[in-house]
Amino acid sequence: MFSINMRKGLLEASCKFPWDLSLVVFMANPRVASGDPASVKETFESLVEDGVFRMFEVNLMDENSWKLASSIIGTSVEVAVGLQPLVLSQGVNLCSLKEEERRRSVELITKAMYASFKRGARKVAVCSGQDPGAENREAAKDALVKSLRELAAEASKLGITLILETFDREWDRKQLIGPLRDAVEVAHEVKESHENFGLLWDLSHAPMLNEKPSDLKIAREHLAHIHIGCAKRLPDARLVDTHPGFYRPGSVNGVEEVADLLRVLLEIGYSGYLGFEVKPEEGQVWREPLEAAKGVLLTAFARCVR
Repeated sequence: MFSINMRKGLLEASCKFPWDLSLVVFMANPRVASGDPASVKETFESLVEDGVFRMFEVNLMDENSWKLASSIIGTSVEVAVGLQPLVLSQGVNLCSLKEEERRRSVELITKAMYASFKRGARKVAVCSGQDPGAENREAAKDALVKSLRELAAEASKLGITLILETFDREWDRKQLIGPLRDAVEVAHEVKESHENFGLLWDLSHAPMLNEKPSDLKIAREHLAHIHIGCAKRLPDARLVDTHPGFYRPGSVNGVEEVADLLRVLLEIGYSGYLGFEVKPEEGQVWREPLEAAKGVLLTAFARCVR
């Protein structure tokens, strides 16, 4: 990992970056999620050779793609599985007010957790499901807590940590969870019976939730993972959750926001992973936003240290 060298007068010091880095691979190169063998091979070979990342966050890949990826990854890098796509695009809803739908969703995530365990993953991430509106929100939170307790119980049998990611509620994904305060309430309830549970906060989603890194202080005991990236503001002023690279047209977040995040994480004693979640836009090669993100993080860390 990188370090910052500083000099003032005759004094010189070096400060090592204090967190391990991860990468959401299926976002960094979307062709990986499609199962294209050439893309899977090229992407993982490139990332392993890079040597920067201590964890790869992967989707629930098909068996052939996973065999190819795992042969390249080996055992030197930790693997976590992001199950959010099952919720965001495949109809899983852990906060459904329809009990049959809620139970089916728990069964599907449980099956995916067992598949992830067999592939060596010890962390899996999910999101809540659609916000039903203010009038049904409390009932949906109760349903979500019930689902997460059931999932955490299964995860504990496997030695897996279950992680809930917060998404926007009003702009694009429109998930129940949602604002950090609601996420903390849910985490408190789940962790009354299951300690293998935590929260994932994404800097990309902060502008869409009207949140700032300083808000993380209320969640310090529950934070299991952090993502770094950007929301995108469209010409009509709408915010969308497309994770563009830093300083692309419409990108919301930059060096100062990342530096603020690092300062807060140092203050609260966060010791987990920092994960890049950036996605190439039309006309970009897949490594372009990733390399930009590295530069932003290095600059932000230098400002934070100084």
